Amino acid sequence: MKKLVALATLALTFSTVGAYAESFKGFVSDSMCAAKGKSNTADCAAKCIKGGSAPVLVVGDKVYKVTNPDTLIPHAGHNVTVEGTLKGESLTVASVKM
Repeated sequence: MKKLVALATLALTFSTVGAYAESFKGFVSDSMCAAKGKSNTADCAAKCIKGGSAPVLVVGDKVYKVTNPDTLIPHAGHNVTVEGTLKGESLTVASVKM
């Protein structure tokens, strides 16, 4: 019985590791410019996002889609540190710091 409890506890520990927030340092861009590999300014990113392009977080060569894009809109074109949870290629933002 003790072995079963220990194994169950260990299994639950590993299954919840992915649920913890991670920290990402990057640049808030829009999906159109980021997909083309363009770097843009704050004005350009804000204009494209206002025009309907989704905000994304660019970290090095990696572009993360955001499940809650409204959290990044005020930071368009800025370098930020994002706390969030990554699932596949999608990032759920918990907080944004400049």
